[in-house]
Amino acid sequence: MYEQTRVAVIGAGAAGMMAAIYALQNGAQVTVFERNDRVGKKLAITGKGRCNVTNDCDTQELLKNIISNPKFLYAAFSSLDTQDTKAFFEGLGVPLKTERGRRVFPVSDKAMDIVFALKKCMLDYGATLLNERVTGIIDKKGLAKTVKTENGEYTFDSVVLATGGASYPQTGSDGDGYRFAKSLGHTVTPLVPSLVPVETVKDTGEIMGVSLKNVTLKIKNNQSGKIVFEEMGEMLFTHFGLSGPLVLSASCHMAKMERGKYSAIIDFKPALDTKTLDNRILSDFSKQLNRDFQNALGGLLPSKIIPFMVRESGIDPLTKVNSITKEQRASLVNTLKGLTLEIKGFRPIREAIITQGGINVSEINPSTMESKIVKGLYFAGEIIDVDAYTGGYNLQIAFSTGALAGTHAAWGE
Repeated sequence: MYEQTRVAVIGAGAAGMMAAIYALQNGAQVTVFERNDRVGKKLAITGKGRCNVTNDCDTQELLKNIISNPKFLYAAFSSLDTQDTKAFFEGLGVPLKTERGRRVFPVSDKAMDIVFALKKCMLDYGATLLNERVTGIIDKKGLAKTVKTENGEYTFDSVVLATGGASYPQTGSDGDGYRFAKSLGHTVTPLVPSLVPVETVKDTGEIMGVSLKNVTLKIKNNQSGKIVFEEMGEMLFTHFGLSGPLVLSASCHMAKMERGKYSAIIDFKPALDTKTLDNRILSDFSKQLNRDFQNALGGLLPSKIIPFMVRESGIDPLTKVNSITKEQRASLVNTLKGLTLEIKGFRPIREAIITQGGINVSEINPSTMESKIVKGLYFAGEIIDVDAYTGGYNLQIAFSTGALAGTHAAWGE
């Protein structure tokens, strides 16, 4: 008589639920352990609650957007690519749309639609969902695996570790998975925040909340003098420094972060060259010649940031517009085209969207996601030392590695 493979999936996030679904589709008996009171807690807050499911690109373009160990993911993306992911969710009744940058979202703009679809699919296939915190995994000489929880012990043929990284610990990914893996002989590469806001040396408290659109952000490596990132988009000033989509993307390019190594250079008017911007300023000034300088910038900048920018320009805020010199205008143009803020460091890893680092990929079979050290142990998602830029790429990693791990965990190979 055929015996079903008993598979444990630890963690009911994007990777874990996908692993459970694929294991179930391949005939396994699946138990999912989730320490939170609900599944997909981190998934529900991705994309500002909208959930950037994937990116509508081909596999080669997808691999170009992987920061750490892209070659390791080739088999995973070959088994479940971005088009497969779109078809999967639309097949579950979640219509999708593609926005700027090929980013794919639910038409509803509700991340919970993705969470509910995954949960329903998993349960409809017959998964057992246990709201228990796993405390350890015991490998019995490469055979059955014992999963220990706060409530007892369970025995399985295969275990998929999909516990997430160390970012957003309030969603449950507090690093337990790394501890389990280490106890079984695995190596964890250094964990650092990625897709994370940055702190600046200069105090930005007075301009916190100022949101900028259509600005260009450059990141300069002060040690080499090279620009390591340059892109136009949206960003935000905070009480500690800088955040927003541009800054999160830029953070991936700041390797071996240390105070003063990098500077952020902001161009508030990227559509205008210096001469055109100077003419624009002259035009604005001509209409308010008798006003103080500090009161003449409303057409150029959000009101809350004007005092800050006035100071950065080095021009006395009470200077009458009609007495501002060509040299002072040049200083203002330079400030608008290149406000430079030295970076102190990243915000804590708990505030990062993803974790850079994780289970060493040399210890995982890329064709199956199975451990090379412990037979029957599989990995999926952010716990692995793979990560990507923003744009739906990280969730695609979760879905692809989850599907591959779940399939092979069910097959027992």
